[in-house]
Amino acid sequence: MEHQTAAPATGHKGLKTTLIGIICSTLLALLKGIGGILGHSYALIADAIESTADIFSSAMLWLGLRWAAKPADDEHPYGHGKAEALVSVGIALAMLVAAVIIVIESIDKIRTPHETPAPFTLIILAVVVLVKELLYRFVLKTGKEIESGAVKADASHHRSDAITSGAAFIGITIGLIGGKGYEMADDWAAVLAAVVIAYNAYKIFRPAVGELLDEDMNPELNRKIFDLAAATEGVVNVEKCHTRKMGTFNHADLHIRVKGDLSVREGHDIAHAVKANIQKDAPSYVDVMIHVEPA
Repeated sequence: MEHQTAAPATGHKGLKTTLIGIICSTLLALLKGIGGILGHSYALIADAIESTADIFSSAMLWLGLRWAAKPADDEHPYGHGKAEALVSVGIALAMLVAAVIIVIESIDKIRTPHETPAPFTLIILAVVVLVKELLYRFVLKTGKEIESGAVKADASHHRSDAITSGAAFIGITIGLIGGKGYEMADDWAAVLAAVVIAYNAYKIFRPAVGELLDEDMNPELNRKIFDLAAATEGVVNVEKCHTRKMGTFNHADLHIRVKGDLSVREGHDIAHAVKANIQKDAPSYVDVMIHVEPA
C-alpha cells in the first residue's frame, strides 16, 4: 500500500521538475547558440551543444520517470524502478558524447585562426551561469526529496552546464584582455569544460550501474536497517542484512534469529514487527523480506 500511494506523488514532482529543466535548457541553448555564432565564440557554441544534450537527457528522464512510476504487475513484481537507473546511464552517455564533440571541435578551432569573441558574449554567459546554478539547486533538492538517482543525475548535468559556461567566461575574458594571439583561449576553455563534463558523466554512470547490478547500498544506511531490526523486541540477533535500490524506493532482505522454542505464529509476528519498525523509521523501504531462524 505504501508503494502505491507514494509512487504517484514522487513521480509527479519529478516530472514537473524535469519539465521546468527542459524549458530552461531549450531557451538557454537558443540564446547561447545564437550568441556564439554572432559573437564568434566557439566556447559559447560548445556550451549550446552541452545545453542541447541537457534537453535530450531531460527528455529521457521525463520518459523514464513516467515508466518508473508504473505500479508493479505480473511481469514486473518489483515494479519498474530500474528504469530510473537506465535513464541515468543514458544521461551519462549523452554527457560523454557532448564532451567528445566539444573536444574534437575545439581542437579544430585551436588549429584554425579566428576572431576574438565579442564582449557581449560575457553577458550571455553570466546569465547562463546564474540560471543553471539555480536550476541545479532546484532539481537537486527535488532529487533528494524523492530519493531519485536519475533526478540527481539531471541536476549534475545542469551543474556541468554552469561549469562549462564559467570556463567559457574565463576563456573569453582572457582572449579579450590578451588581444591578438589569445583568441584560442576561448577554445581551450571549451576543452577544459569538456573534461569536467566527462568526469561528471562518470560520477553519474557509476552509481547507476551499481543499482542495475543490485549492489548493496551505502554502509551507513545498511547499518541503520540492521540496527532497527536488531532493536525489535523478540529478535535475538540479525544474521544478514542486504539492501538494494529500485528507483525512488528501496528493498531490504534480512535473516533474523529468534528463540528456538517459539511457535511459527510467534516468529511470524516478530518478523512483522521488524518490518513495521523499519518502514516506520525508513518509509522509502517499500518491501522488507525477512527470513526467520532459531537462535
